[in-house]
Order: sequence, then structure tokens, then C-alpha cells
Amino acid sequence: MAVTEQAVLDALRAVQDPDLRRDIVSLGFVKAVEVGPGGEVAFTVELTTPACPVKEQLQAECEAAVAALPGVTGVEVTMTAQVRTRQTQAEDLIPGVKQCIAIASGKGGVGKSTVTVNLAVALAQKGARVGLMDADVYGPSIPLMMGVPEERPLTRDSKIVPIERFGVAMMSLGFLLEPGQAVLWRGPMVAGTVKQLLADVIWGDLDYLLVDLPPGTGDAPMSLAQLVPLTGVVIVTTPHNVAADIAGKAAALFRRLNTSVLGVVENMARFSCPNCGYETRVFAGTTGAELATQLGAPYLGSIPLDEAVGEASDRGIPALIAHPERPQARAFVEVAGQLAAQASVLSMSRAATTTAEFTPA
Repeated sequence: MAVTEQAVLDALRAVQDPDLRRDIVSLGFVKAVEVGPGGEVAFTVELTTPACPVKEQLQAECEAAVAALPGVTGVEVTMTAQVRTRQTQAEDLIPGVKQCIAIASGKGGVGKSTVTVNLAVALAQKGARVGLMDADVYGPSIPLMMGVPEERPLTRDSKIVPIERFGVAMMSLGFLLEPGQAVLWRGPMVAGTVKQLLADVIWGDLDYLLVDLPPGTGDAPMSLAQLVPLTGVVIVTTPHNVAADIAGKAAALFRRLNTSVLGVVENMARFSCPNCGYETRVFAGTTGAELATQLGAPYLGSIPLDEAVGEASDRGIPALIAHPERPQARAFVEVAGQLAAQASVLSMSRAATTTAEFTPA
């Protein structure tokens, strides 16, 4: 029996994206179907992110669905990705950036910058083009954590060229300050600096720009949400009641600014003994999963407490690079995949809503 392109597409309708909850054919993921004279079938599946957490699962399901067709003698599936573009405005300060994601926390000391750095590296390792903007004007830590505290950026055409490390393009006020120099600025100057870090930097074409915000609900997060259309915000917390309470206030701020909460990441949740492997909770407060439920937001995952994380950061090497074999590295990769998935879900749903609004009755 001869195999047809339509038969291949019909078979692939049985394969559903678990996050978008639709089949991959109606989502437009299936491209370039080719059927050879001997029953060989080849096609491409274009996902919405290179960091898709179910990429291998979808590939296996595609191969099985098509291989079951009568007359098929072989199946070749090519997996690619095209990150969807966030909503933009007429004068977009970062026109080449497809997804701009803020990383926030209610209070300091929850490891927000550590989480941001490792998520950026994890996304880059999956093949995404990633930028990292340090919007913590008063305490910029990204240069030190990425191992480039002495670097000074170059300029081109009156704009700043980001510094690249571990496959991530970075910009921070810390690159422009002298060692030990304190920033004594009031609100308008903070807002102006955030705007400059967005508009006066050659970010180029990026799949993801992660923005490391200062803790709290001050000028920097408000300015960011008002200056550019964000994909959403990620809330980082630790299992403390105080941390969860203030993190909830940060989420409320962004929602008031019409920015969606992409999810909650729990940091320093549990400790795994390196000798015996026994795991124990270090803190007994509100967990990340509980906070996500309270906020009605996705729970992106949990990062274990690991002394190697802090040690690696002090040496200027993200823990994901320094200790890829440890549980914390696997956790960062899993959280990055969930974050990318939620960003895709939100972008696809917004695109569908916009299309529906402008479709003639």
C-alpha cells in the first residue's frame, strides 16, 4: 500500500504536546513531509523552544505513530525549534528579543541571581540564544558570578556590546563601575539606568533575555515592566514563611502591571548528604509548591541546597558548569525546561487570542 503525505499527517494528529494540549499537526509543528518511493518517510517537527522538556518523548511518539502505518519502511524525524515572539509595541527597546523574562524575589538572600545565572546557562546549553541583563543597580553580582568582574564592554555605533561568557551575552552596571564603588541613586536615576541597559545595548537576535531584578518591589521592577512587554516573571523563593509572603507581594506587583507570573522556583529546598545520599528539608516554612498554589501559578521546580553552588559562584563559574554531575545541575536543567515550556504556552495562547480578536465574524 502506497504511503501518502496526508496519511502521515493524519497519523501524527495522535501526537499531542502535553503543555499546549493540542496535536502537533494543528499546532503547525510538522514541516516538510517527504515520502520516498520505497515507503521511507521523513519530516521535521519544529517545537517552540530548543529547551523543550518533552522533546525526546515527542520524537519517539512521532516515530511510533508513523511507523505503524501500512507500507512505511523507515521513519526519519528531524527535531528543530523556533521560539515564538512575545507581544511587542510600536517602539520596542529590544526588537530582536523574542522572549524577555524577569527573575524576581520578594526578599534578598534567596539565591535569585544564582538561579538566574544557571537558568541562562541551561537554556544556552540547549541551543537557545540567551542574554542576561543585571538590573540590580545597587548590588550587581552577575559579573562576579560569571567570572568576568574585571571586564569592560566595548562600544559600537554609540551602543554597548554585551560581554559573552558560557554562551550567554551579558550586560550589568557592574561592568561600568570601579571596584568597590557604591551607587547612591534615587528612583528616576534607577529607572533611567534600566532603560539604558535595555535600549543602549546591542542585544541582537535572542531567543531569551533573562533579567535579574533586585529584591523587593521598587523602581527597577516597575520600570522594567513599564518599558518593555515582558513574556512574564519568575518568582524565586525559599521554604520560609517570610520569603513566601514577600514573594507573593512581588507577584502581586507584576500582576498589577499586567505581567503574567510564569511560575515559582523553590531554591535551597532540601539537602542531600554527599556521603550517604539521605535527603532532608532544611527549612520548614511555606514550600515553593504551596506558594505556587496560593498564587495560582505554575510550579517550575525545586533546586536543592548544595554547598558546591555557592563555592562555584564565588569562583565565577555557574554551578551547572562546575558540577554538571550533581543533583543541583539536573534540577537547573529541569527548571529551565519548564520555564521555556511555560513561556511557549503563554506566547501561543496570546497569539491565539489576538488572532481571534481580529478575525472577521
